[in-house]
Amino acid sequence: MYDKNVKGKFYDIQGFSVHDGPGIRTTCFLKGCPLRCLWCHSPESQEFGPELNWMEIKCSGIEECGKCLNVCPHGAITPGGTKKSPTGDKDLTLVKVDRSKCDNCGKCAEACPAQALYICGKDYTVEELMERIRREKPFYDTSGGGVTISGGECLNQPEFLLNFLKACKDEDIHTAVDTTGFAQWELIESILPYTDIFLYDLKHMDSEMHKRGTGVPNELILENARKIAKAGGKFQIRVPVMPLYNESEENFDKLGKFVLELGDAVEVVQLLPYHNLGVVKWERLGRDHPVLEATAPSNEFMEMRKKQLEDMGLTNVIIH
Repeated sequence: MYDKNVKGKFYDIQGFSVHDGPGIRTTCFLKGCPLRCLWCHSPESQEFGPELNWMEIKCSGIEECGKCLNVCPHGAITPGGTKKSPTGDKDLTLVKVDRSKCDNCGKCAEACPAQALYICGKDYTVEELMERIRREKPFYDTSGGGVTISGGECLNQPEFLLNFLKACKDEDIHTAVDTTGFAQWELIESILPYTDIFLYDLKHMDSEMHKRGTGVPNELILENARKIAKAGGKFQIRVPVMPLYNESEENFDKLGKFVLELGDAVEVVQLLPYHNLGVVKWERLGRDHPVLEATAPSNEFMEMRKKQLEDMGLTNVIIH
């Protein structure tokens, strides 16, 4: 049994996803994360509450619109800079968001016809989300896919997560939980019977370096991985390959040894080369750029690290 009325707060739901577990999947992204990765490509996932985003490219200018200017109860929306119109024949005056006054009430987003201003963070009950999931079930059945629940850190909303996983299993839908592993074991243990595979992040094998890069140490993460394996859980290990942080031969040597320790629980190791495509998301939230920005690793470098792991005896390593 599960409670179909429990609510979860999401920042995105992506259909026809093919990189978040086996087959064609629907990936559901819950808000809230205890980590603060210096390179985070989804800063809208970090905070639990709703957040106002502003996308400059969609703004049609206050001359043509300006509907957002007079609806903010705190005066947080005012005229700002300018940009050229799409035809290049005139300047458009954009809006400016004073984040010190904004309380993310969403009134400006409701008034914005172009959706240049929009709120990130929407509540769904288990049943509301299942209504969408059911529509896409034929794709899961024909491809061996299912649902992936991600974040942020989905274990930050444990009541919703448990009830949603139970609902999926009641309808014979394959489930994947994408997690940092930074959670109390009791929470992970509660979802084990309803989780077909864990997409499990390993960001650095040295605890101090892990803390420098993410804000938290890694002992709990590694211990939870061992416990999941011992309990019969399955993994897709995911490794973000970060230049200037975790790309060293020494770190990958420790990584390979740890993954081998988990044994048959690991179905695949996925290497994820760093990219900076998420930088624009920081701008939409009015935040400074991520602390760690780097050049993406080359294909040759990624193949070298893949071969390093394979030479250690791992036969299921892929590059995303």
